[in-house]
Amino acid sequence: MLAINPAPAQSALHKSFMMKTAQELAQTVGGTVTGDASVQIHAGATLEQAGPGQITFVANARYALLVKKTKAAAVFVSEPTDTAATQIVVANPYYAFTQALVQLHGHRQHKRSGVHTQATVDPSATVGEGTTIHERVTVSEEVRIGRNCVLYPGVFIGPGVELGDDCILHANVVIYENCRLGHRVTIHANSTIGHDGLGYSTEKGVHHKIPHIARAILEDEVEIGASSGVERGSLQDTVVGRGSKIGSQVIIGHGVQVGEGCLLVAQTGIAGSTRIGHHCIFAGQAGIAGHLEIGNHVTVAAKAGVSQNIPDGERVFGYPAFEMTKAVEAYSLIKRLPELRRLVRAMDERVKELEGGHNPKD
Repeated sequence: MLAINPAPAQSALHKSFMMKTAQELAQTVGGTVTGDASVQIHAGATLEQAGPGQITFVANARYALLVKKTKAAAVFVSEPTDTAATQIVVANPYYAFTQALVQLHGHRQHKRSGVHTQATVDPSATVGEGTTIHERVTVSEEVRIGRNCVLYPGVFIGPGVELGDDCILHANVVIYENCRLGHRVTIHANSTIGHDGLGYSTEKGVHHKIPHIARAILEDEVEIGASSGVERGSLQDTVVGRGSKIGSQVIIGHGVQVGEGCLLVAQTGIAGSTRIGHHCIFAGQAGIAGHLEIGNHVTVAAKAGVSQNIPDGERVFGYPAFEMTKAVEAYSLIKRLPELRRLVRAMDERVKELEGGHNPKD
């Protein structure tokens, strides 16, 4: 039998860089310490797994029992609670924990080594200072790459593409011609930006391909997960707005406009020419039909199917999706349908019995 060693508590790329006291972390996030402020913290962990020297967080009352039992050295909380751990009281424990992780672990480190001899860079391309291009990368003609970017093995950059500063393209990312990426864009492995959308004109049963002559544009600080696709527009650019974060295996159709600060969770699919406002959240496997108008601050629940426009601030659920409170109430009745059917049948039989025994002359 093959023995499998347990995963290390911290990977080599996410090792703890420094030790912090609870007081130092509290100062970083504007929190107040209850308990031993001098306790030393070297890592973050979950409530259940945290131990000595580690910090955790609780952001939901459902986990009150876990925080009481945690063996963590310190815990971020929104209000003082019953626990032996040192507490750091902050308004947003999850965000404070995130900031602590950055302090203790930092982000993934990227090896800087210049342009590899086995990379193919067209002479007409411009590569900014401090940029690293690994082996088996192809940079086509008239490409412009900003400063301090990292292109991992297997990346392909098509003709005329523009990359801003501090972009990270992981292994096997493909950027088609003339697309544009802003500053600090991260694209994870095997994703494709700027391929043609599903655009065809059908005549006499034959599907004729529509040329896709527009671009795909990722604005500053966009992050794209693994194995995702952002299609180029046929006539209008596809745009993913500043600061939006796209999960893995997400497809954004041709000509789609995604506003700033959106979160699109894994396996979301958005059909062509739909316009999405800013700071929307689409949960996993949400499906959005084409040519729709989705307002600002809209939340679409997991596996919801959106086929109509949605106004600002709406929360929708179900297939077809509609307002969440009504949808939850409606869908909760589904599991009672067999019971309700039997009840209706019994009532129908009883009505027939009463009608059969009624004499109109009485």
